[in-house]
Amino acid sequence: METMNYQDFSKLFADSCEKNGISPLSETQVNTFWRFTEHLMKVNETTNLTAIRSIPDVITKHYVDSLTVSSMIPEGARVLDLGCGPGFPSIPLAIARPDLTIRALDSTDKKIRFLNESADLLELSNLKGYSGRAEDPKTRKELGQFDVVVSRAVARMNVLSELCIPYVFIGGKLIAMKGAKGDEELAEAQNAIKILGGAAKNHALELITNDSSEARCLIEVFKVKETPSTYPRQYSAILKKPL
Repeated sequence: METMNYQDFSKLFADSCEKNGISPLSETQVNTFWRFTEHLMKVNETTNLTAIRSIPDVITKHYVDSLTVSSMIPEGARVLDLGCGPGFPSIPLAIARPDLTIRALDSTDKKIRFLNESADLLELSNLKGYSGRAEDPKTRKELGQFDVVVSRAVARMNVLSELCIPYVFIGGKLIAMKGAKGDEELAEAQNAIKILGGAAKNHALELITNDSSEARCLIEVFKVKETPSTYPRQYSAILKKPL
């Protein structure tokens, strides 16, 4: 298992944040990220949570990448991380933004167990994970209840829009975290976004890594009108006939 002392970790984290325009974190917050990294690296040895196993890459490609959405989320927002995996972007956001109330949803039980164990370990009282899917009846009880829904590497934009937009209240937004082809996905999803009550704007950026950069898109979908109550449909129906 790769390890790193706090001083080296703190310097790497600060350098990566500066390169990528992320607001500086407090020493307490950086220390929390370091503790989380030790926990993540240890658990990932026996439970496959992430294919990214180098600490410098975890810092940039998980933590800093997750924090690129932070400045787009209003103060005190109620946030849903849909398809959260082991906690990205929800755990970095919970550490960096204690003002947020974050609910994290994923269909993989082991990832939700890890997320909740991590939240307990790090005393993140603003984060709670739940196992389930967007189209489940128990989840649908929270349709239209969130200021912001975030989602990272879950599905193509036309599918993702149907899963996420119904959970945003009018005046709130979806932030879809995409790679280099996010603009193509957005063009493909225009009909779905319109039907679901959204209006979209794309923000292109470069994630600066140790020795290169990677294209990213943050697709911001503002909820401007009510979503028809039939959405989201069952996942099989969404895949069979995307909007």
